[in-house]
Amino acid sequence: MNKVILMGRLTRDPDIRYSAGENSTAVARYTLAVDRRFKRDGDQTADFINCVAFGRSAEFAEKYLRQGIRMVVSGRIQTGSYTNRDGVKVYTTDVVVEEQEFAESKKASEEHRSQSSGLDGFDNENSGQSQSQAPASADGFMNIPDGIDEELPFN
Repeated sequence: MNKVILMGRLTRDPDIRYSAGENSTAVARYTLAVDRRFKRDGDQTADFINCVAFGRSAEFAEKYLRQGIRMVVSGRIQTGSYTNRDGVKVYTTDVVVEEQEFAESKKASEEHRSQSSGLDGFDNENSGQSQSQAPASADGFMNIPDGIDEELPFN
């Protein structure tokens, strides 16, 4: 079985291309920075995994994915090789995306991007409107008040 599930942040905006021909297909390539749980002194704290999405998944990536967004991706590992201009054989490993989902709320993603860049380059559509939502924790999920767990459908 060849199945991989990753959660990480996009290192840059996806690179979108379309195949040539009558029935052109969108192809999106992006890299996820996936944090390591454990690290040794001097080791990097993340792995950078190349992902490729096709068709509707690629069109979704083009429309919604941006640098810094936290994503969960599932798919399969695909290896390949090619000979570069210098005649050297180069080996590749990509995750072919089968499913992709946001791993945090839009608000948390915007906060992360503004903290990372030091700038807030987002247009907040609802900036002048009051929002009646429960406060979210740092991970973007709504906090559940104490004593309400008997009303939840799971325990």
